[in-house]
Amino acid sequence: MHSVSRFARIFPRCATSCRCLSSYPEPYVAVNEPMPEYAPGSKEKKELDACLAKYQNHVEDIPIVIGDEEIRTNQVHHQVAPFDHQKTIAKFTYASADLIQKGIDTSLRVRRDWERRPLYERAEIFLKAADLMSGKYRMDLLATTMMGQAKNVVQAEIDAAAELIDFLRFNAQFAQDITRYQPLSPTANITKNSTVYRGMEGFWAAITPFNFTAIGGHLASAPAMMGNVCQWKPSDTAMLSNYTVFKIFREAGVPAGVINFVPADGPVFGNTITSSHDLAGINFTGSVKTFHHLWKQVGQNLENFRTYPRLIGECGGKNFHFVHPTADVDSVVNGTVRSAFEFGGQKCSACSRAYIPASLWPKIKEGMINIHKQIKVGSPLDNDTFLSAVIDDKSFNRIKGYLDHAKTSPNLKVVAGGSCDDSKGYFVEPTIIETSDPKDKIMQEEIFGPVVAVYVYPDNKYKEVTKMVTETSPFALTGAIYAQEENVKQELVEMLKDSAGNFYINDKSTGSVVGQQPFGGARLSGTNDKAGGPHYLLKFVSVQSVKETMVPSKEWRYPSMAA
Repeated sequence: MHSVSRFARIFPRCATSCRCLSSYPEPYVAVNEPMPEYAPGSKEKKELDACLAKYQNHVEDIPIVIGDEEIRTNQVHHQVAPFDHQKTIAKFTYASADLIQKGIDTSLRVRRDWERRPLYERAEIFLKAADLMSGKYRMDLLATTMMGQAKNVVQAEIDAAAELIDFLRFNAQFAQDITRYQPLSPTANITKNSTVYRGMEGFWAAITPFNFTAIGGHLASAPAMMGNVCQWKPSDTAMLSNYTVFKIFREAGVPAGVINFVPADGPVFGNTITSSHDLAGINFTGSVKTFHHLWKQVGQNLENFRTYPRLIGECGGKNFHFVHPTADVDSVVNGTVRSAFEFGGQKCSACSRAYIPASLWPKIKEGMINIHKQIKVGSPLDNDTFLSAVIDDKSFNRIKGYLDHAKTSPNLKVVAGGSCDDSKGYFVEPTIIETSDPKDKIMQEEIFGPVVAVYVYPDNKYKEVTKMVTETSPFALTGAIYAQEENVKQELVEMLKDSAGNFYINDKSTGSVVGQQPFGGARLSGTNDKAGGPHYLLKFVSVQSVKETMVPSKEWRYPSMAA
């Protein structure tokens, strides 16, 4: 466990919030959270199984939380297990527009005291939350994510434990790093210049997705760490895990009202926050359609705001693997299977299209089919399950539409998979599709399911196809190239420079790690603010420049005016 002194060493107590004039030699340095293996019979596996048993036969009654008040309305909803949609795991209610406004008002009342607390005190609270997640509540985070979002133990550990802990700890380091800068004072005995890193006036809204518990906790906590207050609207299909995170924040010491937990209908929440005079910003992960709508609402209400709201958006991708004839076949096979099918392809970074040279396609196809035969689709609670159900009926039906298209289009051929069944859970078989048309919609549109489309190209046309890769999709989130020749790698990196915010060389397009590969993309993938890196936190800061003059002014004339 960390002690309070870790940040007291770094941030001196000062009256002005976030004024970090550090002269301490020992800065706080975060390290990535180690991940247990959950091998059969291991201590951590036994602890997880016991925790899962607690949630399998229990329906959590989740309130709206505003300040210290737990509220329930008559708009009742339920979260079910995607792999067994007859099993209800949580009951929750929607906040009305009036309750959302009450949350805003409550946060604004506590904003001043929270913003004026020294940064090291705020960061210390979230570091305590990270410690609780690393120990006391680790299994609760995994169990609620496995039950509610159908992640197997490996994917749940990567997300709900390791990545969320990393976000909190690295944000504490990054907050220290970015607030360390102070401007020049060339004549310090006459004029002293300084920079104050303030939280923003108003409130932030965090609108979070189902697919990563870590994103839910991060989008709400990052603005709060920097001195802001936040209304957190969790996804209906991640309610249980997100509420677990919220309770950990409160136990760690986040004051009532700094983060309010506000389940709500999407349009009602969006309409309420974007019509508020006090909106400071929106921290969003979700669909392009929803982000566009929110941006338009902000624009339409621009004259009503106290300050220009800041918008952060991460909206998905149509991510690619581009394979050169010199690529290592095994790396391509294993990387593409993992990237396309882990967590049912429900990662913003999942490989959804692959460009493979004709000379390598027979071996790559054979390798992928051999692995496909071994993949188990089933309950995430089974040790040998590689992927489980997709999140809900809407997702299932959308993916099924693409599979039906693949089975009827003359341009497409199902190489492996293609089946789906929602009788018990929303199960979609991992699917490999070969297309003769590189512009087919299956190569352009985001599917968000375990489906990868392959275009086989003539080896000597790789430059033309590389150009096609960057022009085919409106997204630019992640991409990977596989090539062994150094000059080819350099050439492809340059040609695909604008195609992805996160780029991989001889590695799959998924798996960014906080502090190692800050994450985000451009074009319709989002605002590319790079969560997991230091610059992201600057979005939540209102910088003030201060000049103090110690010598009284005695003259108004310019020297050039002297007689």
